Formats: sequence, structure tokens, C-alpha cells
Amino acid sequence: MPEPRRNSSASLRRALAVVERVRSAPPERGGVGLTELAEELGVHKSTVLRLSVPLVEYGLLTRDPRTGRFRVGTAALLLWQSYLDHLDLRSVASEHLRGLMRATGHTCHLVLLDGHDVVYIDKVENTATVRMSSRIGARMPAYRTAVGRAILAFGPEDLVADVVAAGLPAVTARTVTDPRVLAEELRRVRERGYAIDDRENEPEVRCVAAPIFDHNRDPVAAISVSSLAGRLPVARVRRLGPEVAAVAARVSAELGGRAPGPAGGGRGAP
Repeated sequence: MPEPRRNSSASLRRALAVVERVRSAPPERGGVGLTELAEELGVHKSTVLRLSVPLVEYGLLTRDPRTGRFRVGTAALLLWQSYLDHLDLRSVASEHLRGLMRATGHTCHLVLLDGHDVVYIDKVENTATVRMSSRIGARMPAYRTAVGRAILAFGPEDLVADVVAAGLPAVTARTVTDPRVLAEELRRVRERGYAIDDRENEPEVRCVAAPIFDHNRDPVAAISVSSLAGRLPVARVRRLGPEVAAVAARVSAELGGRAPGPAGGGRGAP
């Protein structure tokens, strides 16, 4: 009896590794090939085929009949949507996010921290303005986003240390890559109650974000306002910061939480 359980566990882990590898492939590649999957996972192609059969049957993966490449299936989307539907935070923040979009005229996001990244779990756009490329379910490194910094600034010191240790590579000419500069920026976030990404994650995008706290006063999420730099000048960011922080504080209050200490009042300049 113990041996079959170990075998089943190993097969499940391998199957999940297949799903994860396909999920993480860049969309422009059109999926992942059988040979590539086998080589990257260190198994035979026959093993990948065996593992993929139930994944395809249940819709977690789909296989292009012409190219044979694997892509994420619709069942994965249904699982993700079910997760979002049962997430109280998303329900609580939903109307606040929409109100913020109406008040600012810009795209608003709600994110969670997952490891060293932020994951976008809600997005509200003003359809009359330029659409942003962000999408629900997308991940971004926390250190170079306003939403990520809003959470990191109030999180444990060892988390920030881990993020720094993992590296701070630049993706634009303005990305902060010096740990000392990042530490200083996080200090300023704590002082004023909101964070700024001034074209550090995308070369033409500015964002302002504020953290959301739970009943333990832990930063569990963040909301943001984002737009093209030409539509969101620095002077406008200064005015929006306290407004975003105030909305985040109202969401925190509905979750039974509030910002620790004096931060969260939304005062200060970027």
C-alpha cells in the first residue's frame, strides 16, 4: 500500500510540473512542444504524453492538433475564476475600485503579493481612454511596481531582504536597481502612505498605489491608479496619492484592519 501512494504522489507532482511549465511559457510562443517539455522536466517524451492525457481530458491543458504544442486549457480559467469568486478581498474592494476609476478616469488595479511578485486579481478600466496592457492573473516583480512597493514597505524586513537577494534587474532606464535606493523609497512610502512607479516597470506608464491591511495590520494587498505618463503627469500623481491611500484605508476598514502607526494618512510628496 505505501508504494502506490508514493508513486501516485510522484506522478501528481510531475503532472503539476507539466501544467506549471506550460503556464509560464510566453504567450507569443504559442504553447510548449512535447520534446521541450520532456527535456526541461528531465523525463521521457512518453512520460509527458502519459501525464498529459488526464490534463487534456479535464481541460487543464489543450494540445494544438496541427503543431502538437500544449497550451493552458479552459478548465484552468474556471479554477482561477472560482478562486476569485470566493475571495472576500476582491468582493470588498470591487465597488471601491470602480469608484476610484470613476473619480480619476484612469485604470485601477487590485493585487495580492505572491512570493516576490504581485498578482493582479482585479482591474477596472475607463473604456473611453487608452487601454492598459495589464491583465487579471498577470504577475510582476514587486520591487519595480507601485503596488509591490506599497506592500513591501509595510511587510517584514526579511521579505524585503529576500527580494533584494533575488536581484533587482532593470527593465527600463528608470528601474531602481540599487538596494539602498529601494530601501529609501520604501521608507518614504511608509511616511506618506502611498507608493509610486514612475516608468520603472513599463517605459511609458506611471502608477500610484496604496496598501490594504487586514485585522492583524498586515499588508495583504494593494490598489493602484495607472495611466500613460502623458495622461498622468507627476503633479497629478502628487494629488492622487492621498486619494488612493484614502480608498485603500476604507477597504482595510471593511476588512477589519487599518494601517500600523502614523502611515496611511496619504501625506507627503513623491
